[in-house]
Amino acid sequence: MKLLLKPLFEAELPPGFEDIIREKLKGREVRTGETIEVELLGKSLPFKVLFADPSPMIVNGNTRIEILTSELSIFELEFDKPIEDVLPFDEGFVVVLDGEVLILNRGGQKIYSEEFEELNGVRVSKNGVVIIHGKSRLKFIKP
Repeated sequence: MKLLLKPLFEAELPPGFEDIIREKLKGREVRTGETIEVELLGKSLPFKVLFADPSPMIVNGNTRIEILTSELSIFELEFDKPIEDVLPFDEGFVVVLDGEVLILNRGGQKIYSEEFEELNGVRVSKNGVVIIHGKSRLKFIKP
């Protein structure tokens, strides 16, 4: 069980502060994306839950808590076919599935997808994707 929190206040937090937060949150339910408040020395300290695994979760003594100072973006995708390869490039990344090429932007949104009867390879450059298919064909894609 893991919990990533971002403080929504300005203060330098001392080492081991995660242990204090864990004790204050024990037994509470938290979800990814919500804002929670932790009472400490008579003050309410707000935190954004950047990631909770699982979500929702009940915080207990075994919950691993990390406090981050920068925003974190996480998304998870599931496909019907096995993933053969993932190739990052400047505009996003290419997912190669069984005979299919799927190009996604950095936010995980589909830019392009196509199935190929004879997919022989995929290459990426700084700004584009090359698909090698058939006996002697190339397809260039620039998102």
